[in-house]
Amino acid sequence: MPEIAQLEIQLSKESPKNQLQVISQLEALGSAGFEVLSNFLLAQKENIANPVVGKAYQALYQANTEETVAFLLEHFPLGIVNLESDFEIDYLPLQRLLAAKNYEEADNLTRIKMCEIAGEGALKRKWIYFSEVSKFPIQDLQTLNSLWVNYSEGKFGFSVQRSLWISLGRDYNKLWNKIGWKKENHWTKFPHEFTWDLSAPPGHLPLLNQLRGVRVTDALYAHPVWTQGKKS
Repeated sequence: MPEIAQLEIQLSKESPKNQLQVISQLEALGSAGFEVLSNFLLAQKENIANPVVGKAYQALYQANTEETVAFLLEHFPLGIVNLESDFEIDYLPLQRLLAAKNYEEADNLTRIKMCEIAGEGALKRKWIYFSEVSKFPIQDLQTLNSLWVNYSEGKFGFSVQRSLWISLGRDYNKLWNKIGWKKENHWTKFPHEFTWDLSAPPGHLPLLNQLRGVRVTDALYAHPVWTQGKKS
């Protein structure tokens, strides 16, 4: 087992891919590893959220020891993603679900939050129109996407799906198979056939309802957040 000091150096200097692995090693070491992760988070506090910081936060959040709870309450009471909203929507419950790696409940709540953004009509019908998506504020979509990207080691999020879609020639059928929403031309059945953890393929979450067609997805992937928004 590498020395704690060696892991601490690797955490500060390695590539993001290797940093994610180091965090898993530190997490397995218990209190000594949590102390290193706490110091790492403090050093990153003024930087924009990223998947490495997100995983370090998740490790401490899930540890749920007296020390880690006190540390997070003092230094990161709202998590590591800035929860901006033009409509004053409360994204803190979603941040907590994703920090706890409760991806299924986070997916359900994401759909509710998107209906909240769309307005009272969408909340009543429990789904959104493509015309509503095009009017979503950049801040709110940025917040939703950042939460998913930064608490999934960079595997999940609308921006991840969109990047894959573009790489596949904007072919939705190829995308559905790539992200596991279709298998051998059959739609993946909700919820039991979906994968609610990080063993899922990149882009697997959050879900969008494709049974109504791709107009909502088209509107989402064409939204100016991806060209004008802040970096995730």
